[in-house]
Amino acid sequence: MPAPPDRCNRDLPRSRAVRPAAPRRRRFDAAVALGHRPESVQQGLSPVPDLIASPAPSLADFEALARRAFDELPDEVKAACAGLLIRVEDFADEDVLDEMEIEDPYELTGLYDGIALTGRSVLDQPTRPDAVWLFRRPILEEWIDRGDVALDRLIAHVLVHEIAHHLGWSDDDIRGIDDWTQ
Repeated sequence: MPAPPDRCNRDLPRSRAVRPAAPRRRRFDAAVALGHRPESVQQGLSPVPDLIASPAPSLADFEALARRAFDELPDEVKAACAGLLIRVEDFADEDVLDEMEIEDPYELTGLYDGIALTGRSVLDQPTRPDAVWLFRRPILEEWIDRGDVALDRLIAHVLVHEIAHHLGWSDDDIRGIDDWTQ
């Protein structure tokens, strides 16, 4: 999990992936999550048993999807991200949530932890590598709630959003190009 920021970095804002307000639903609807809409589900009947038994994508699955999304970025962006760690955890830890004043851990899908390239000084001595964190359970919850986007696209979106913060973009800058809240 990301370490609490050093005292000298406390004034630096941390990014927060923006997600549209959606009603909270805590059950795993396998048919919707897997993109299958069998006739029984469309008619409000129980989903087919094979779909119910399907496990949710693991941390390793998320890491593979994030790696693929990163590999598909333009070479210039990948070069600017040299040394940037991409980490996947189920949730942000309590210290991070407290620092960001977030009560519901499902509200944080991604986080950039570091100093943006545009805010660095030659005098800065890094104490740890910059990292992008993707939080599996909140991303899965958004994926299920939305029901209109493929999981790999959603993971790529959160990853790109956090990389944009690494590059020095604000949430408003990102929304100006990619308003995912629509």
